[in-house]
Amino acid sequence: MTNVPGRWPVLGHTVPLLRDPLKLFTSLPAHGKVVKLHLGPLPVHVVTTPELAWQVLATDADKFDKGLVFDKMRPLFGDGLATSNGELNRRQRRLVMPAFGRTRIAGYAENTMTKLADELTSSWQPGEVVEFDQRMQDLVLTIAGQTLFSTALGDEALSEIQRSIPVMLKYVLVRAFSPKFVERLPIPPNRKFDAAAARLRDVIGETVVAAREQGADHGDLLSMLLLARDEDTGEGMSDRQVHDEVITILTTGAETTAVALAWFFHELGQHPDVERRFHAEVDDVLGGRAARFEDLPDLVYTHQIVNEIVRRTPPLILMRRAREDVELGGVRIPAGTEVAVSQHTLHRDPRWFPDPDRFDPDRWTPGHTAELPKGAYIPFGAGARLCPGHVFAPTEIGIVAATIGARWRLVPVPGKKVYAQLKATMQPNRLPMTVVPRT
Repeated sequence: MTNVPGRWPVLGHTVPLLRDPLKLFTSLPAHGKVVKLHLGPLPVHVVTTPELAWQVLATDADKFDKGLVFDKMRPLFGDGLATSNGELNRRQRRLVMPAFGRTRIAGYAENTMTKLADELTSSWQPGEVVEFDQRMQDLVLTIAGQTLFSTALGDEALSEIQRSIPVMLKYVLVRAFSPKFVERLPIPPNRKFDAAAARLRDVIGETVVAAREQGADHGDLLSMLLLARDEDTGEGMSDRQVHDEVITILTTGAETTAVALAWFFHELGQHPDVERRFHAEVDDVLGGRAARFEDLPDLVYTHQIVNEIVRRTPPLILMRRAREDVELGGVRIPAGTEVAVSQHTLHRDPRWFPDPDRFDPDRWTPGHTAELPKGAYIPFGAGARLCPGHVFAPTEIGIVAATIGARWRLVPVPGKKVYAQLKATMQPNRLPMTVVPRT
């Protein structure tokens, strides 16, 4: 096993990680199947092959708990699915997953995703320049809020979501990867993160209590969580458990979707041939109207674009901690060792994705995807801890993208350099675009 070059005293690889994470993580396979990074003084063993990623996340998942990053997020997430382990995690998953079933997602799509996407596209004026990344973040947070809370309960919560989530996402990675002592320093990132997290916890807690007192099924996700019962025990979740799951869903789900939508239209603006094929498909399927859930199977090329976007801009890293001694690729990993899987490393491996920096939706034709080994493409994780939103997010991206594309072209503003910057995910620094009607 190789120690990755570029380690700083005390800070480890934190500086190169925050400075250029893509460069750091795409360099790892050259050093071996299992390599050692240092987050501050803490050593982390990173696996760099699909086979080992699948072993950690799926085959031997019971031999690992959630790792360091999730420990640091526990003050925010509590014991939601993102941070809990063992039997608690399995029980919560049984209770939460029905809220993300196909029938429920179809309802969310009809009542919220299509409606809000249609309202947004109807509000634009020809020639208007919009800060597209910000519009997508606002839209996705509004969809999340209205999916979670009925209008009667959720106005205050939705307002706080739109205020606090962007602040938390801006600073979450600094919190997650900084040495322990940095968390306690009264620096602006810590103060702003803590204040936003406290406000969000308070308003979500009040909303959960109010919904429990009403006791009705409003058709929203919160109602599903409150009414869910464990098949084995008949017990439901406490208010605190519901609160933790709501916080987890909001914080982990919205960012990935908003960023994917921003890059979707940025890439269309850079690749006219892809844009033409996309518009031809949405014209054929939608005929100028907003997209619906039942349209998604026919939006084949749109889905290929989504896959390529998510391949290029996944979450940064999945952390695990060995519960017992484990062997990974011939390397003995002692119990208590931090282990990581980087989707950036796997998704940019030229063995599975030739010329990986090239934007190419045709990678995702059925014949090509059948050749990928397990673990090569894992934007939502894998195994028993697969993200509950692994269907919700692509559904939302597909509906919003097709609805926009049915009416508008988004044209990059000349002279505005767009590049990826690391927050919770790979966000564009800014994305001004001109809306041009297609009719």
